[in-house]
Amino acid sequence: MFNIDTYAYPEGLRLLGRWQSGDLDGKLELTKVIDAAIAGELDNCFKLTELPDRVHTTACMQMLGLGVLNDLYGIESWEYYNVDAYRFVRVSLALSKLLGVEKPYVTWALYALTCEPLGQKMMYPDKYPPGSDPDTVLIDKNNWHKLKTPDFTTGIPKMIDEILRVTEELTGLPPMLQLSAPYSLAADIYGQEPLLADVVHDPDTVNALLDHLGDVVLGPWMDHFYEKFPNGWVELSDASGSPFFIGPENCKNISIRAIKHMLRDKPYADRVFCNNYRGDFTAEVKKKDRKSRRKTPEGANSERGSLEELTNAKVSVNHYFIMRLDADKVDVSFYEDQAIQRKMALTSGISSPQTDRNTIEDMYASRTELAEIAKYHVDAIRRVCEATDLPENTYVASPWPSHLYFEDINGQTSFELVEVILQEVFNSDPFERRSSA
Repeated sequence: MFNIDTYAYPEGLRLLGRWQSGDLDGKLELTKVIDAAIAGELDNCFKLTELPDRVHTTACMQMLGLGVLNDLYGIESWEYYNVDAYRFVRVSLALSKLLGVEKPYVTWALYALTCEPLGQKMMYPDKYPPGSDPDTVLIDKNNWHKLKTPDFTTGIPKMIDEILRVTEELTGLPPMLQLSAPYSLAADIYGQEPLLADVVHDPDTVNALLDHLGDVVLGPWMDHFYEKFPNGWVELSDASGSPFFIGPENCKNISIRAIKHMLRDKPYADRVFCNNYRGDFTAEVKKKDRKSRRKTPEGANSERGSLEELTNAKVSVNHYFIMRLDADKVDVSFYEDQAIQRKMALTSGISSPQTDRNTIEDMYASRTELAEIAKYHVDAIRRVCEATDLPENTYVASPWPSHLYFEDINGQTSFELVEVILQEVFNSDPFERRSSA
């Protein structure tokens, strides 16, 4: 039986670094690890055990999984996402082990795979995740109301059900369905620019469209999911509906409003959350006092708003943890204070640009900077864990991203920088575990 413990931190990261650099021996060695994972030889290593009472990490791994399988076996994007649920999950979990990430978190190209079952034309690049074809939108202002409920027992929805079943089997974590929130789904099948123009000039139509998507697509999909997995969770993602893209007021009154509409009267509403709104800094950007001859959506994200009001709105669709993403550009101390005041957990993200090896000019400076950032965030998370009375060791046994979160690990990630960040995590002081009241 293959012993994955041979690659405990930092050896697994260094193997990934050798593979990434084109080292032939490193590629052959990584192939042996992935062969063992695909064959099921590592399955006993994937169960989530109780983590120590200190900060831990989670990571979005699906892009690295695709990059590794494409390089080692020539597997392309469509096959990666559509053919073999066991291979998909096992590779993701094995790479998490090599990375040194302690809490498994299995994700997929959720924006693309939410809109594909509706009939949206897709693009499947050979070694990159799929996306909707921006030149061929599915609906427009004249026909969106004709969109019907898709069949969730075939195609992509069936494959996602398999991925969820396998993930639960191998990790012991409850299954978690990841879907686009209404606004982001609309952006993928209506078009980002037309939708944003309507947000500015015809918001009533946008709200009606989003309610329709919730009523006939996402609501029925969640109904189907909870019939199969009554112990599950739903994680909605809504990057396109973020303050960064449509402004804080539109985020609150259009994106978040649509989620609340969709969940009205749903018996599982308290097991659904949306956590990835980004660009919180826009809530405190003053609108510039200037006039333009063109009425365009360009100023949509320059409204004046309140950071706390925006946080209230975000918390209304995620009752469990405060998420701080790198794109928020607000100091993590704000989120720490909010988590403690609201008696919630804190998750803080490390973005892919922060660890992108192609942007590094001075590795020593990058290592020093990221070590300081990681320690700052780790200390904030630890203080929240000590100050709040949370169940299950700050929700460690829940399937969502928690504590320090790598927002995207891919083939261009600097594994040397990941090692630096994880060192700060592993060296962090333990916190006193507190039981839920």
